[in-house]
Amino acid sequence: MATPTQLPPSRLQRQLSLLSAHLVVALVALVGIGGATRVMEAGLACPDWPLCYGSLLPRRQMNLQVFLEWFHRLDAFLVGVAVLVLFGASLLRRRGLPAWLPWLGGATLVLVAGQGALGALTVTQLLPSGIVSAHLITALTLVALASGIHQGLAAPAECPADAVSGPIEPSELLRPSVDGAPVWWGWLSGCALTAVLGQCLLGGLMASQWAAGRCFGSGEACGWLLAHRLGANPAAVLVLALPLVALLPGWPRRQLPLALFAGALVALQVLLGIASLRLTLAVPAVTVAHQLTAALLVAVLAALTARGLGRPSLSVFNPLELA
Repeated sequence: MATPTQLPPSRLQRQLSLLSAHLVVALVALVGIGGATRVMEAGLACPDWPLCYGSLLPRRQMNLQVFLEWFHRLDAFLVGVAVLVLFGASLLRRRGLPAWLPWLGGATLVLVAGQGALGALTVTQLLPSGIVSAHLITALTLVALASGIHQGLAAPAECPADAVSGPIEPSELLRPSVDGAPVWWGWLSGCALTAVLGQCLLGGLMASQWAAGRCFGSGEACGWLLAHRLGANPAAVLVLALPLVALLPGWPRRQLPLALFAGALVALQVLLGIASLRLTLAVPAVTVAHQLTAALLVAVLAALTARGLGRPSLSVFNPLELA
């Protein structure tokens, strides 16, 4: 079989890579603003949807709570526009882009539409716990998907003489990925990402029912708090395994910075969780930082997973579009 040839990303692919990077930042910010909106009890500050007090900018009613809810919706709108541009470009210019991009771009667009519907239901149904939690986990799934898309667009393409397709054979788990690490590294990162998303779902369910405050105040709903604390242990172990493996001699250096960053984020997340409990959730900034760190951790783990599971023969390039 011929040796694959690496080609630099086309100009359009570099532009979409930059767009996807901004999309990741906007989505992480969206999760953080959503956390601030919940902590400040501003989820119903705008009583209607999609407008706020019947206007695009409610100047007369503007206060901190209204601003948080209004800005949260504005960020969500900008995210929707960016995803629409990404998906449209992946369809119209697909001959010069990775073959997987229209599929993942379409999945992202569907999730954004579902996220918008969940956002509307949180207002019209007066913040039901299940819908609020689904709103959070969908946002974090979008963070992971956008981060993976960015890594795929930023990587050089491999164009082998013989295309390789189909499911991964067991023997392929030991072959190097595009970054030189074995493919099982991507599966380990994926397991860590799944565990963190599960932990975030537990945290969302706990927060949407105000379980921590009820537990501290009257001893009710303490089971949710216990489940969230217990779930933190396996998630933290899986994430901390990544920098330990990446520090082994001979391991690809490109994996190390993100792996170390993931380890630092999970350590910070544990400290913020402990601080939140010690402060009995009385400091909103600590609670918001806890949710924002979780979103950053999801983005980093998704990037590591995309790098580790990257396979050749996924891109089909038009040579005329190469910059």
